[in-house]
Amino acid sequence: MSVLNCLIVDDEELARRLVRSYCERLPDLRVAGEAPNPVAAGSILRTTPVDLLFLDIQMPEMTGLDFLATLRQPPAVILTTAYSEYALEGYEFDVVDYLLKPFSFERFVRAVGKARDYRFPPDPGTGAPPPPGVQLVRADRKVYRIPHAEIFYIESMREYVAYHTPRGRTVALGSLRQLEENLPQNFLRVHKSFIVATDKVEALDGNQLQIGEARIPVGGSYREEVLRRLFPREEG
Repeated sequence: MSVLNCLIVDDEELARRLVRSYCERLPDLRVAGEAPNPVAAGSILRTTPVDLLFLDIQMPEMTGLDFLATLRQPPAVILTTAYSEYALEGYEFDVVDYLLKPFSFERFVRAVGKARDYRFPPDPGTGAPPPPGVQLVRADRKVYRIPHAEIFYIESMREYVAYHTPRGRTVALGSLRQLEENLPQNFLRVHKSFIVATDKVEALDGNQLQIGEARIPVGGSYREEVLRRLFPREEG
């Protein structure tokens, strides 16, 4: 079983200590670091591989959600907070789960299980890795085989994602962050709500990509990579 490297971010030492103690009870978790604030957490993320982030929300100077918004490719995130009113906003960032303090070890284990499935998604039918060239998608009480070559783009719909193909749209539970880590190299995140198949992009019109009749927005933080990958300038 693969080990998840974890980072604990909380301004309260007792809260960090509790999460660490829970992590140490699970053999598939390794605490890669602790941080009392987002600035320290950012320094750790720049130098240390992290698979799972336990992130408090209410912290001085910068909230956990504000910090999360600054991360281009964040790890899987479990929010830990005493304030339930932040739950909906947190899920807009594709967080794996939301632990309301004080939380039990059993609740912690369930959240970690979601994070593991999020980080290493199994074949929904057998638990094995999906076959190459195919995306296995559970929707409408069925498991669909969607060839990567048929996907035009994938759209985030809060806790769901929509796969757009020549056969129409297939909607399933999931997140773009999870997909981004497991899709082939010819897929590119171009917006917080969209991943596109680069070979299906026909044109760039201002801040929109053209794929057939669809117009896909390009997020400001993604534009440089979109231009580099899809519309490189000729040298000389």
